[in-house]
Amino acid sequence: MDLMNSLLNLVVPPASLVMLAFAWPALSFINAFEWLFNTFYSENMEDKVVIITGASSGIGEQIAYEYAKKRANLVLIARREHRLRGIGENSKHLGAKHVMIMAADVVKEDDCRRFINETMNFYGRVDHLVNTTSLGHTFYFEEAADTSVFPILMDINFWGNVYPTYFALPYLRQHHGRIVVNASVENWLPLPRMSLYSAAKAALINFYETLRFEVKDEVAITVATHGWIGSEMIRGKFMLEEGSEMQWKEESEVQTFSAPVEEFARLIVSGACRGDAYVKFPSWYDVFLLYRVFAPNVLAWTFRLVFANHGVRRSSLIGTGKPLLEAASPRKLLTGPNFSQLPYQQQ
Repeated sequence: MDLMNSLLNLVVPPASLVMLAFAWPALSFINAFEWLFNTFYSENMEDKVVIITGASSGIGEQIAYEYAKKRANLVLIARREHRLRGIGENSKHLGAKHVMIMAADVVKEDDCRRFINETMNFYGRVDHLVNTTSLGHTFYFEEAADTSVFPILMDINFWGNVYPTYFALPYLRQHHGRIVVNASVENWLPLPRMSLYSAAKAALINFYETLRFEVKDEVAITVATHGWIGSEMIRGKFMLEEGSEMQWKEESEVQTFSAPVEEFARLIVSGACRGDAYVKFPSWYDVFLLYRVFAPNVLAWTFRLVFANHGVRRSSLIGTGKPLLEAASPRKLLTGPNFSQLPYQQQ
């Protein structure tokens, strides 16, 4: 076996490059044709049914408004039902044919099964499932004294997308529907203080890339990835100091980043309706991907230089720069004062 692998190591790379060189003109023509077709094509969403998880704030909210403008029927899912009511009314004013709101926790299988079944019972179909639920963190891995936060991050960022997909998939097949995933560039771009978040997003991307092959052409998948939008982080939930206490703040209470978030939501929805497999915002982050593949050492050196001033392992409060460990534990950063009341949708 070692001899076989050694032989393949010598033969496969040059043979693949030769094949790619001969196939490149045909591939370029096909890509150009697809780009031209997608430029003029857009799925008519009027009267179609769109389920949006994490719709109570941030990108999920803006995506709801974009689908509303296309006169779709919306099913808005989040844990904060009071927030969904206002967003539902706004969506109706923007053109949504009908809006259903449901309080549900996407990391619970029973909740996911329930809102999918209730959607089918009411509308009789599901055309787009949009997963936006996410939660970030800003601490070094070694600082996490309480390891119970590890499964919390994985549950929200991974299973919170997989469970709705699992229960919606049979119904999406019936109408050749689409799954839209709101991911992040951190799934392949290494950034300090985001190791667990990046790992969860990498798992999420690999799950959906594999699912593409399993569902073939019966269900389409659009993966949207973003970098920094409007600020260092746009998770939608920030830990700030209020007097002597640490409190969670909504992004709308901290700073307004509406234009970039709205632009990303518009790109996601328009890309999904065109049938794009990927939506990237901003697209110049792909430059780093080239470095990671062909010159990983250069990327590593660049990041060490850029983040040289973060050499001291301590988390900072976003917006204040104060060391987190002086005021709160890593668990409090993730969970807030009352985790049971903390909404997940943060991107």
